[in-house]
Amino acid sequence: MQLHQVEYFLAVVDHGGINAAATSLELAQPTLSQAIRELERQLGVELFHRIGRGMVLTSAGHAFAGPARRLVRDVVAAEGALPDAVGHLRGRLDIQAQPSLAADPVARLVGAFRRLHPNVFIRIGDLRDEETATTLIRDGHCELLFCHLPIPGLDGLDVIELGVQEYAMVFPPGTELPPEDPLPLSALPDIPQVVVPRGGSYLGQFERALAESGRARRPAVVVQHREARLPCVLAGVGCTFMERSAAEAAAARGVVVRMTDVTISPLYGLVYDASALSPAGRAFVELARP
Repeated sequence: MQLHQVEYFLAVVDHGGINAAATSLELAQPTLSQAIRELERQLGVELFHRIGRGMVLTSAGHAFAGPARRLVRDVVAAEGALPDAVGHLRGRLDIQAQPSLAADPVARLVGAFRRLHPNVFIRIGDLRDEETATTLIRDGHCELLFCHLPIPGLDGLDVIELGVQEYAMVFPPGTELPPEDPLPLSALPDIPQVVVPRGGSYLGQFERALAESGRARRPAVVVQHREARLPCVLAGVGCTFMERSAAEAAAARGVVVRMTDVTISPLYGLVYDASALSPAGRAFVELARP
């Protein structure tokens, strides 16, 4: 097994198929397909299910992905162990972040880090499941994890608390609301709700608060992608619950934003394993410290 084969495998994982991966690698598709087949032959397992034009990881592929990322990080870290002539680190940094934290603090910190270390390649993945988040670090899928706190499985890992995240209600343009500010949940108008699937502790808090106030309603729409909430609200489908910074930014597009009398402000932070950090990972952690 050679390093370029592992890099090809990860490219297919990250791009979801041969076509996009081949484009990113500047390879012919048959060349990439052959390389993946050869890697599977050498390992003695199938890494992907071939479904039409798509590629879906098998259980063996999932098991191999973490060690593969760790291998690539280790090689890149070894090659870039010493900074360049002007002190820039070289390497690769794999980050997993909850979508609600992607704009801030993740994008802000990544921007600051890249200004200091422009030769470090950074991959940011979406963290969808808090319950198993720490296994992503332990299994090598990422070095750094941005998430709400606390989460299960933190024993032996390091945590930096970065702040709290506030949430607001967002209503379709022109919605008439009672004058109270913050708005009591018990005074919510009878408007359909746009929600995301369960998976975040803050969502459970909000649903319980709605139930206690007698305003729980069957969702009008359940969207898999959080980014779809705002277009649904703008289209008049219903109201939703959003991070305050995103909600206030959306107000410029005409939605009605109100804080409620139920304060839901989950703590968030950075999780990592100090004993396994690459030079780039250590530099990022130091930058992130309040």
